[in-house]
Amino acid sequence: MICFIEQKNSTHIRQVIGYLRYDTQKEIDILNDLYENELSDYKNFFQPVTKLKEKVRIGGKIHREYDTPKTPYQRIMKPNQIDDKIKEKLKKKYELLNPAELKREIDKKLKNCIRCIVKRKVKSMLKVLIHLKN
Repeated sequence: MICFIEQKNSTHIRQVIGYLRYDTQKEIDILNDLYENELSDYKNFFQPVTKLKEKVRIGGKIHREYDTPKTPYQRIMKPNQIDDKIKEKLKKKYELLNPAELKREIDKKLKNCIRCIVKRKVKSMLKVLIHLKN
């Protein structure tokens, strides 16, 4: 049920974590935990996505028609998409999730990651200042 990150780099990655550089293992661990847990649940269960139904070129202009926005969870729960056992597991998981709580946890982990980056940057700036002073 996890979407392909390569296809959703802008909406699933960059809009959430930004363009900062995450170098340390602690930062990577925080982001991996975020992707595997809260972010994938939030995106797959509560963020609707429009899918392209038709794309037609008329002259020099391209006309696109999209279907109604649905979450990946809603799309996969259609009849004959997946096995009933898997549907039941997903339904139980969906009923346990709270979108507001997921969003708060995502924000908390992102703040923690940014704090790590700020600490790292401050330390490196202090080293440069000490080096310049000597």
